[in-house]
Amino acid sequence: MYYTLAAVVLPFAAFFINFILPVKGKLAGWVSTLAILLSCILAITVFSRVWNVSQLHVQTVWFTMGSTPVYAGLLVNNLSVLLLSLITIIALPVHIYSTAYIKVDEQQRYFRFLSLFCFSMLALVVVDSLILFYAFWELVGFSSYLLIGFWFTRDKAVQANKKAFIMNRIGDVGLLTAIIILFTQFHTFDLVQLFGSNGLVIKSLLQNGVWQSPLGQLPAVWQYIACAGIFLAVAAKSAQFPLHTWLPDAMEGPTSVSALIHAATMVAAGVFLLGRVYPLFNGAELDALAIIGCFTAFMAATIALTQNDLKRILAYSTISQLGYMIMAMGIHAYGSSLFHLVTHAFFKCLLFLCAGVIIHEVQHIKDEYNLDIDPQSILNMGGLRKKLPITFVCTIVGCLALVGLPLTSGYLSKDGILIQAFEWADSRSFCFKLVPWGIMLTSCLTAFYVARLIFKVFFGEFKLKQVLPDIHLHISDGGWQYRVPLMLLAVCCIFPWFSLHPLLYEHAWLFKGLNLPDYQARENVYHTIIPAGINLLSVLVVYWAFAVYIQQRKLVFPQHNFLFRLSYHHWYIDVFYQKVIVKAVVLLGKALFWLDRNVIDGLIDLLTGVVGLLSKIAAWVDRYLVDGTLHLIALLVQAIGNFFRGFQSGRIQYYLFSMLAVLLAVFIIKLLI
Repeated sequence: MYYTLAAVVLPFAAFFINFILPVKGKLAGWVSTLAILLSCILAITVFSRVWNVSQLHVQTVWFTMGSTPVYAGLLVNNLSVLLLSLITIIALPVHIYSTAYIKVDEQQRYFRFLSLFCFSMLALVVVDSLILFYAFWELVGFSSYLLIGFWFTRDKAVQANKKAFIMNRIGDVGLLTAIIILFTQFHTFDLVQLFGSNGLVIKSLLQNGVWQSPLGQLPAVWQYIACAGIFLAVAAKSAQFPLHTWLPDAMEGPTSVSALIHAATMVAAGVFLLGRVYPLFNGAELDALAIIGCFTAFMAATIALTQNDLKRILAYSTISQLGYMIMAMGIHAYGSSLFHLVTHAFFKCLLFLCAGVIIHEVQHIKDEYNLDIDPQSILNMGGLRKKLPITFVCTIVGCLALVGLPLTSGYLSKDGILIQAFEWADSRSFCFKLVPWGIMLTSCLTAFYVARLIFKVFFGEFKLKQVLPDIHLHISDGGWQYRVPLMLLAVCCIFPWFSLHPLLYEHAWLFKGLNLPDYQARENVYHTIIPAGINLLSVLVVYWAFAVYIQQRKLVFPQHNFLFRLSYHHWYIDVFYQKVIVKAVVLLGKALFWLDRNVIDGLIDLLTGVVGLLSKIAAWVDRYLVDGTLHLIALLVQAIGNFFRGFQSGRIQYYLFSMLAVLLAVFIIKLLI
């Protein structure tokens, strides 16, 4: 537990040092890099002691709500140590890479934000309480907001981080709703109490349409709402339809940020959340996950086919691969989903770092020749394999893993999902059988856009030579801070790290450690046909892309075709959001503003006038009636006082005269009466 706590706290210590102390330039970068290196060593140590051995859970009372104690603690099980190790292993090469990629004068601010993000993400995967989980979930979103908008002088970066922040807030509302429902029903935030002593693999139970927790039953209506809220959180953080549009725009941040956050860690937080609360989902909810995940994977793959921005191609690829993971959760392929999360983290982080090298070198060419080009457009590249040999080889390794070809880690995890998808659909109706076929078609599309990327960037002739025939490319793979991270990640993309058998995903040690209790490996026809068929199709698709982009054969949709325009414009989803959702929200805001200004403010102004009139009337009454009456009484009292004061003159003769007058008056009155 101390090792776990130290692994989490070290990046925060680096953040604190970079924030408080005058650590500037490269020193700031190496402070954060040293911290994440030590975290990585500690995380691997914890992994070796916990994986398939025991679950560790310690907690203490944090505060009480009435008579209900709220605990804070650490939960370290297979799922925790897997993500703890993955985040630190991925973050280490990214930190090393960033020391060269980020300008020296920007490194203190950059590594400050990066260390804060790593601390947030590491804490997220080991806390044992939903309330702490939500706190670090928000902190992950905030630190991501800072990193996406790192270059705050660029308007696109500012708009991108606002978009990411707002769309993730939608998901956060859903997660908060689910947490409140679970707490009101079971009076605890503790993950172990809610989902059992081994929460990551406990089987969901249905009893009369309700979820059976170790603490009791959750009514069906609340279960649906809680599951919907959690899905919103997953869709926002893991960029699933319909909350996926922020991820491509987030590419405005530094490429090293994209490699760490938007390919390997932050976007995986949604899948991790599903892994933590998986028992909450039953038949209908899991079917919904399968359908939405499949649709997201297919949609994103079709969009990636026609994009020209190198980072956006990889961004839509990330959305597509996350769709695989969500779909796998929906088809009960729990282990395969998390297995693919791990393998995807390595090869997608590798591809983003390779993209960073390529863009960095094309930017040099742009600056050297003062060209007005987009350094991220693959239309301005070509023939770079000879100038960037290490980047080329590493990109090929990452792309092979992304396609899922044999001898790569991606083959083991992706084919496991495909096989289990067909097994899942066997006993279901026709509409559910579309899920495995849809995901297989997505795999073929992946092979095409990956091959297109490789052929456009590394093969053929450098495109700018058509503009400047005498151009000379003074570019290279860069220094060791670029090369070592690429080679390290490339090695992690091959099969021996996960299974000594390169063709059977069931033999992977990671898959075995994450199986659901009811999983039983079955050697049926799917285990042979699916891998063979999908790899044959992938090879044919790659050859098709070769014929199109190298041999220049006209075998693709023309650009005026509706399907091409649908793909190029991202299925017009962003356009729909801007023209319908955003305009509707703005119109509603204007209507509310008008209502506030003219109705509410008008009513308040009317009430103000009435109150003012009443106050004036009250002032007149007070001044002329109340005060007048008081003044009249005062005058009467004064007159009476003055009258009787005349009797107290102090003269004896006046007193004698007064007595005589009184006697005469009494005598006269008596005579008259």
